[in-house]
Order: sequence, then structure tokens, then C-alpha cells
Amino acid sequence: MKLRHYIPELDFSAVSSWITDERTHAMWCANRFSFPLTQENFGAVLHEHAIKSGECPFVATTDSGRTIGFFCISVNTETDAAMLKFVVLSPTIRGMGFGQEMIGLAVKYAFGLAGADTVWLCVFAENTAARMCYESVGFTEISRNRNAFTYKDETWGRCNMEIRKENI
Repeated sequence: MKLRHYIPELDFSAVSSWITDERTHAMWCANRFSFPLTQENFGAVLHEHAIKSGECPFVATTDSGRTIGFFCISVNTETDAAMLKFVVLSPTIRGMGFGQEMIGLAVKYAFGLAGADTVWLCVFAENTAARMCYESVGFTEISRNRNAFTYKDETWGRCNMEIRKENI
């Protein structure tokens, strides 16, 4: 697996094909993007986040170049804390260790090239598979906000998780 910067012309069609229903979409991005995803809205929101917090979008690819994962990362240079957002994998490879590998590479990038001391993320408590993936990489839950997000007739809690450079 390799990481590289997201290139809309190469990657949008793959990323957009992974989110096929509204609930999965809400679980992934808390409705920060429109559903269904459009290249214009996706690009505009990514640009807004880049300007606001320096967030950079990345993709994970197979060794042959097929796009299989996506995430964004930003680093707060005052606190040396990196934040992962919008993590998603192709549904055809979920549950096979690719998510763990992608998050592991993202953490190595944050601790290495980006100079972070801590990497943190938020995940809905109900997203058990994602939480287990993050825990397998070494993330631990540091807090939980109950009733943080409402989707239709469901209310989801939000887990804040982190991994510290000194603990790996």
C-alpha cells in the first residue's frame, strides 16, 4: 500500500462510489458533504477545510495504483497534534486489514514528516468496525460525547480517540 495526495481527476470517481446510502454517508462525514457526493461539493468542502486548518486529503493505493482508501489530515503546529478526518475504504476490501494498514501509514506520516506528537480523530460510537480498526493501530478513547449527532430517528455518540508518539 502507498499513500499519495488526492487528485480529483484520478480519485473522485472511486471515492464517491464507496458511499452508496445516506446512513453510511452520515456515519462517514457527519453530513459535511452533500449526498450523493458531487465532485463540485466535495472539492469545495475540501478546499474550505484546507484554507481553515491546513487539512490535506490523501488516498491509499494498491501497489498497482488502484485507489482503495481516503482520509484527510491536518497538523496544528502550535500543539503538534494531527487530526485525521473523513476516513473511508472501498467496501470491497473492508475487514481485510487494509484500513489498519492505511491508518498505520497515516500515523507514521503524522509522526514523521508532519512532526506531530499526537494524532487524534473522532468516530461515532456506533461505528464499531471503525473503532476496532483504530484501536488495532493503537488509538485509545479519551472522551465520549453522548447524543452528539442525530441521523433521522437515531442519535449517535462521538468518541474522541488519540495515539501518542511516545506510546508507539
